[in-house]
Amino acid sequence: MALETGVPAPEVTALNQDGDEVSPAFDETAVVYFYPRDGTPGCTLEAREFEADIESFR
Repeated sequence: MALETGVPAPEVTALNQDGDEVSPAFDETAVVYFYPRDGTPGCTLEAREFEADIESFR
């Protein structure tokens, strides 16, 4: 599901790395980044691009 810029994210519940349910509070601007698998070249490149451009998200 893609969201347009500025559209509020829906409420979600997911499992964290310990199997516990988490429900992020999107009270402020947030970047939610999903990727299919660790260690893949495309995902690693995208993650590095987010890190390099972090100031534009603050």
